[in-house]
Amino acid sequence: AQNYYGPQASAEWLSRAEASKPKLIQKNVAPLGVVKLVAAADAFQGWKTESSGTMADVYDKSFKTQSGTVLDFGEHLTGYYTFTIRESHGEMDAPIRFKLTFAEVPAELATPFDPYPGTLSRAWLQDEIITVTDLPATITLPRRMSFRYLKIDLLASSNGFDFKITDMKFNAQTSVSITPEPLRASTSPLIAKIDAVGLATLKECMQTIYEDGPKRDRRLWIGDLYLQAMANNYSFNNHDLTKRCLYMMAGLANDKGFLYPTAFEAPVPHPQTNAFLFEYSLFFNTTLKDYTDATGDKKTAEELWPVAKRQLENIHKHLDQNGLFDAVKAGREWWLFVDWRDGLDKQASLQGIMIFALKETWQLAKSLGKEKEVAFIPALVSKMTAAARTSLYDRKRGVFVSGNDKQVSYASQAWMVISDVATKAEGQKALKYLLTDKNSVRPGTPYLYHYYLVALIKSGLMKEAKATLESYWGGMVKKGADTFWEAYDPENEKLSPYNFFPVNSYCHAWSCTPVYFIRKYPEIFQK
Repeated sequence: AQNYYGPQASAEWLSRAEASKPKLIQKNVAPLGVVKLVAAADAFQGWKTESSGTMADVYDKSFKTQSGTVLDFGEHLTGYYTFTIRESHGEMDAPIRFKLTFAEVPAELATPFDPYPGTLSRAWLQDEIITVTDLPATITLPRRMSFRYLKIDLLASSNGFDFKITDMKFNAQTSVSITPEPLRASTSPLIAKIDAVGLATLKECMQTIYEDGPKRDRRLWIGDLYLQAMANNYSFNNHDLTKRCLYMMAGLANDKGFLYPTAFEAPVPHPQTNAFLFEYSLFFNTTLKDYTDATGDKKTAEELWPVAKRQLENIHKHLDQNGLFDAVKAGREWWLFVDWRDGLDKQASLQGIMIFALKETWQLAKSLGKEKEVAFIPALVSKMTAAARTSLYDRKRGVFVSGNDKQVSYASQAWMVISDVATKAEGQKALKYLLTDKNSVRPGTPYLYHYYLVALIKSGLMKEAKATLESYWGGMVKKGADTFWEAYDPENEKLSPYNFFPVNSYCHAWSCTPVYFIRKYPEIFQK
């Protein structure tokens, strides 16, 4: 039982989380028409769709002749699917069986799911087999779906009667209820589209918690929460949702007061207890600091301050006497993430993340008058910064290295800049080095690209920041993205952390942050 913060703390914090639970906004959406899948080398993952019929074509004909029909709902939606089946000839004398496959991108429908090679559960894939025993019938699938395209396969029916499918609709839901301010008229069409896709991504993930992805994993992760809340601060301003998630994670802390990286909302809030993701626990502090800055809600910050303070106590555990992080040793005990990229050495990144989290927590402490409680922070920041500059900075090349192999990566440079280990001039030089070094380990996801973009702006590389946003997120837009994807490597469109790209999330929270950049820095992105 959770008791580190006192016998009543957990229940009180979960109660506050429940009090901030938003009401879902719902709307019914009908499919726009029929499309066909077309193999195309220049399309994302090799597949695109082309219009091939109207809904009148579907509704007016026997469905026996339409097995394999693909419907386009025109936008990414999250919610519940309903359809009606009626007899059109004869009497029903046997059940009807369908397979319904919901897809976020066309290639999901063109790729056989079985035999399944993925490392995550096969059940995440959105294909459902249903059997209808009585007609007429109006059926609502109990499983919440997240998709744009729907393929309907007829698996079995009797020759003794005929039937039609009619009245298809999708009850879409989100907790977003407002439209953000429009961008400046001077904004380029590409940037405007990137912003719109980012807003759609964030909207779909803003349910009754900030979900990491409405298809998968449908849960709250602290690392995603940090970025979603950041984007929300410059768009939908649903601060109660951020407050709810902060209280929920605090209320689910373990009996030592440390935070789990992820939590489920249903049937009651509960954490996933099989892993401790070190840097995500620190991002609770940065999220709380940002929330307090955005809202002025010091009551929440003061109530959750003990949680933030406690998360810092793991930082000392794997530092050497000089203040340098031992990622190898820490990795034996904790999950260290940074990015989905095979071979990425995480020492320098984690050194920077810890320094950044300490600095953000210090600013939070100052705003609450709590400096005395964390008086160790300034000296520890200085010690860790000096250790990083001594051990991780290659002055000859002007770049930061990581691990025994002295690896150079985008992650290391980004976090050395964000944490102020690098001076502005050093940051510029290190970030420019990446552009000419083909051996530098590149990001694997929009998650790390976010921090790379933060570093570019912090170093004063505004043109490079805009070009990166246009080329990376703009690359997804040009390839047809309705919402931004969990993993995207322009050189490998089928990259999957899970060994099977259809199980990737194609509407993912950590990918929504162009909204933050475009709206926070209009002088860079809206002209």
